[in-house]
Amino acid sequence: MILHFYFARRFVISFGIITGALFSIVALVGLVDETRRFGDSGVSFAQILGLTLLKAPETVNQIFPLIMILATVMLFLTLARSSELVATRASGRSGLRTLIAPLVVALIIGGLAVAMLNPIVAGTSKRHNALSDKYYSGGVSTLSISSEGLWLRQGDTEGQTVIRAWRSNADASVLYDVTFLSYTPGRGPTQRVAAQSASLQEGGWALKGVKLWPLQAGINPEANAETHAEYFIPTTLTQARIRESLGRPSSISIWDLPDFIAQLDQAGFSSRKHRVWLQSELARPLFLMSMVLVASAFTMRHTRFGGTGLAVLAAVLLGFGLYFIRSFAQILGESGQIPIYLAAWAPPVAAVLLALGLLLHAEDG
Repeated sequence: MILHFYFARRFVISFGIITGALFSIVALVGLVDETRRFGDSGVSFAQILGLTLLKAPETVNQIFPLIMILATVMLFLTLARSSELVATRASGRSGLRTLIAPLVVALIIGGLAVAMLNPIVAGTSKRHNALSDKYYSGGVSTLSISSEGLWLRQGDTEGQTVIRAWRSNADASVLYDVTFLSYTPGRGPTQRVAAQSASLQEGGWALKGVKLWPLQAGINPEANAETHAEYFIPTTLTQARIRESLGRPSSISIWDLPDFIAQLDQAGFSSRKHRVWLQSELARPLFLMSMVLVASAFTMRHTRFGGTGLAVLAAVLLGFGLYFIRSFAQILGESGQIPIYLAAWAPPVAAVLLALGLLLHAEDG
């Protein structure tokens, strides 16, 4: 038991070192990218640094499998060079038994990543997108789906417009039973528009069956209301931006994702992409454990055998290959080519079985 705790502590230290190093690299690259993007827009360095720090957790979250591989490689290379691994094997402890502590730590880290890091990344990612829109266009455009229908907000330098629709088509380019409420800074609401339908076109919304109420002070809205068969409202929204808002399940906390999926189904949207993401997140601890097994299969040996660099390269390449297969399976699941559970759980299970096969071959020949 003491040896298990020792290996666990060493693995946590290796994981912390690798995570800190990669986070620093990601932050530096992100700072350069954000500076290039907003350097000529009058955005201060403090604001650019804030955007960088908000973006970095999402990137680190995406490269967690690589971090797990490098941490395992660092652990076993360190143990091999100090001959601790040789002494452990000489005492009669098998390689699989030696892996119990790193695997348990990987499972705990994966569980914490799903339960805690996922909501943090969702919040920072959402905040980064909001600030980027604000700095880039002077306004914020967001999309929200609730039990009360579909909500959109579009903004520019002149004000904000809140859009509420009871239902829409699959990509939110056509809204039905829709209301537009315009606000001007310092003046409050200025106009309310109700329409039977609103179609998103280039540069604006094309409305049909419209009734318009002015909301300026001193004016009777109903007495001055206007009706139009067709009406056009300018917008900075595009179908691509709306699809991006709907198509980023990573910006939604895993704790809120089941309710959001139910609301998507109620609003008429396809929730398949979010369902695949939810199952993939739940399978993440298993996939991280497979990365530990893959890395250990190539590096859990004494350095005097030689070929350490080649073994590390093989472990990293195999890890990248499994990550690619996992991403490809998710794409197939999102497009409906394979079942959701198969897309999310088959790659981690296959990776574990493959790594166990390599380990058993190395142990027993």
